[in-house]
Amino acid sequence: MATIIGEKIRAQRKLMKLTLDQLAEKTGSSKSYIWELENRPVVRPSAEKISRIAEVFGVTVEFLLDDEKQEITSTDADQVFFRRVSQLDSTKRAQLEKFLKAIDDE
Repeated sequence: MATIIGEKIRAQRKLMKLTLDQLAEKTGSSKSYIWELENRPVVRPSAEKISRIAEVFGVTVEFLLDDEKQEITSTDADQVFFRRVSQLDSTKRAQLEKFLKAIDDE
């Protein structure tokens, strides 16, 4: 019996049409590790692995870890967006700000 986090990982992986191999490659994991996360009754993934999986899926770590959250909320999506923006270098961030200003002026 899979854990809730395992079910979420499988559901998000299938939603993105990723194979176990593809998700493993994108997260720096092995196929067997991803399979274990999805299928074992008890899993203890490292914070680094969960963070990488969340990044690939475009969700928050909290969404994956919170057994009560079954759907991604707009707040979760906003957190992911702002995290991605904060990781941009200054040139890309300036380009994004210019783009946002342009569409806001329309």
